[in-house]
Amino acid sequence: MAHSPSSNTDSTPIDNNARRLLLAFCVTAGFMLLEVVGGLISGSLALLADAGHMLTDAAALLFALLAVRFARRPPTLRHTFGWLRLTTLAAFVNAIALVLITGLIVWEAVERFRVPRPVAGGLMMTIAVCGLLANLLAFWLLHRGSDEKNLNVRAAMLHVFGDLLGSAGAIIAALIIIWTGWTVADPILSILVSLLVLRSAWRLLKESVNELLEGAPASLDVAALARHLNRAIPEVRNVHHVHVWMVGEKPLMTLHVQVIPPHDHDALLERIQHFLNHHYQIAHATIQMEYQRCSGPDCRLNQASSGHVHHHHH
Repeated sequence: MAHSPSSNTDSTPIDNNARRLLLAFCVTAGFMLLEVVGGLISGSLALLADAGHMLTDAAALLFALLAVRFARRPPTLRHTFGWLRLTTLAAFVNAIALVLITGLIVWEAVERFRVPRPVAGGLMMTIAVCGLLANLLAFWLLHRGSDEKNLNVRAAMLHVFGDLLGSAGAIIAALIIIWTGWTVADPILSILVSLLVLRSAWRLLKESVNELLEGAPASLDVAALARHLNRAIPEVRNVHHVHVWMVGEKPLMTLHVQVIPPHDHDALLERIQHFLNHHYQIAHATIQMEYQRCSGPDCRLNQASSGHVHHHHH
């Protein structure tokens, strides 16, 4: 198939995105290592928590990079959607890793409430400030690329933003330790940072699981779509057997429509496709048009679940 002109113009923002993501990844991963070393030397748990946070950022950036790469791989006969799902799987694994890291840090923090450890406030302060600057840099890099409505770039930005808060928390803990010598400030803030991590992990887990379980996109009300289609196109009498799911960022749909036999079958099909694309941004829909009432077992199941129960009069 020859390349359509649109696919050639697409490559520039993608390359641009990839470059930004790669830079942001290098910055984040580099400072994550610095924070791990600094946290171990200074004895600061808040720094380690923030490093855990940075690890998730680095992972999110890496997935975003992979997504940009894989999205460009053409579909094959075996993987007819290309490799877009891989990024969803990666996000899912990332979310689980986040929960584990958070658990470890909270566990350690609770230990430190019982037995406070000495913390080198000055070193902690220096590294936390460096971490904050690194995050600002990464956030700025990504923010310039946010013209793309890409789930992975958005997720990466959310991560980095949460990380800014994490670094700020580590700075506050360091200041408290320097001024008052109260080292319990460190585990307290590490727990707060962990809660931030947990929040982004939960969101990521929910979105990726929904996609892996072939769930409809959260923003789409399938029953309302069926009613809207009925109203918008008079020939359409009944919409059933509707399936919507996501691959990567793309919603896909299959549906049956019972229609009044049209003069021009293809024109009606095109109108329905245009309706779905225009109102719901569903570009890839498979539509089965029927003139009789559909009597398959799945059809009845689908009608009952969407609240349109049609009683068959014999």
